[in-house]
Amino acid sequence: MFESLSSRLGDVFEKLKRRGALSEGDVTTALRDVRVALLEADVALSVVKQFIEQVKERALGAEVLKSITPGQMVVKIVHDHLTEMLGSEAQALNFATSPPSAIMMVGLQGSGKTTTTAKLALYLTNSHKKKVLMASLDVHRPAAQEQLAVLGREAGVETLPVVIIEQPLAIAKRAMTTARREGYDVVLLDTAGRLHIDDELMNEAASVRDIANPAEVLLVADALTGQDAVTLASAFNERVGISGIVLTRVDGDGRGGAALSMRNVTGKPIKLIGVGEKLADLEVFHPDRIASRILGMGDVISLVEKVSDSIDQEDAEKLAKKMIKGGFDFNDLATQLGQMRKMGGMEGILGMLPGVSKAQRQMAEANIDENLLIRQQAIIGSMTKAERLNAKLLNGSRKRRIAGGSGTTVQDVNRVLKQFKQISMMMKRAGKLGKKRLLRGGMQSMLPPGMGGGFPGA
Repeated sequence: MFESLSSRLGDVFEKLKRRGALSEGDVTTALRDVRVALLEADVALSVVKQFIEQVKERALGAEVLKSITPGQMVVKIVHDHLTEMLGSEAQALNFATSPPSAIMMVGLQGSGKTTTTAKLALYLTNSHKKKVLMASLDVHRPAAQEQLAVLGREAGVETLPVVIIEQPLAIAKRAMTTARREGYDVVLLDTAGRLHIDDELMNEAASVRDIANPAEVLLVADALTGQDAVTLASAFNERVGISGIVLTRVDGDGRGGAALSMRNVTGKPIKLIGVGEKLADLEVFHPDRIASRILGMGDVISLVEKVSDSIDQEDAEKLAKKMIKGGFDFNDLATQLGQMRKMGGMEGILGMLPGVSKAQRQMAEANIDENLLIRQQAIIGSMTKAERLNAKLLNGSRKRRIAGGSGTTVQDVNRVLKQFKQISMMMKRAGKLGKKRLLRGGMQSMLPPGMGGGFPGA
């Protein structure tokens, strides 16, 4: 998300920061480029106008133009206003009501509403330790109720049993009654969607709201629809009254205009974002962190949180001890590769580090794609138990068998073997590094050859 905008703004501010002093003309020219970049990112025109006016007023102040580092001051001003545009602070979900708290999911058909309901259920179960009940009120779309039941089983979350021919309002009443009787903390009501906004959809959503009295009404909107998502948010807010927005498919939206516009146009916060297809791929929306990522400042806080969530500290301690003793094998390498994939792969990790746009371009030019980790894991998975424990067994015939079994080439197998040997050599010096430094640098050592200490040409 925001790749194109981040790239454009990065070029603009790079020119500013290279200048020792800034004139009013320099700032005006830079802001003109910022305006174009925002419009190309599909940000609403009214939002762009307001943003540029506010930034220009501060950027042309004496404290900036006479500053020792005026270029960096302008970047800070843009960062602060971007954060404000996105909502200033992360907005928590409301559980203030007496349980069960109802959370009503609304939106158009195809926005990912049902999947997002299951993602939210898993998030509330794992992160907030809530007992959650999901209920599908969508009697219009074929198999919608069964879809939620399947996702519920996958997430390990209960769903309200389906009663044939029962209508949405009756389902909502039964869901709330069941939740009160059986001690649930949260009820997620997955309401029906349509292919377009219509009176029937809005009236039904309003009626469910009146019956359930939800603590939250969350609009699920597809980030890929751009300004249509902003129009959708305005319509639902006027007719039903939304308390927050969940943006889906942000991983596929390179522009990000919807996110930059929706908060400003509706006054309602973006609370959560869907960042992938898996049920665990739902994140809290942090405006300040997103603004930093847009401007190439990285998002180290989110990266640390991902590491904490993905890596078991006890396992890491065991691996560190094993490495220091020289017992590192292909099983350990496979574990490390799996942890990198859980954190979003190389691109996901790089996207949270400051100043990585150049590195990401070099990664693309070197044809290093996200499938690399998958291929490496497949190669290790095609080895026998004995081969994973002893790399010296890998002769020519064994390599051909492994390549055939993993759908790769012998050259690919040799690259993994070379990488493994490099890591093993490093581990022999690990005793001098100390366990803490080993734990800190272990993940970087998993990168392909040539990437461990920076990208080629960096």
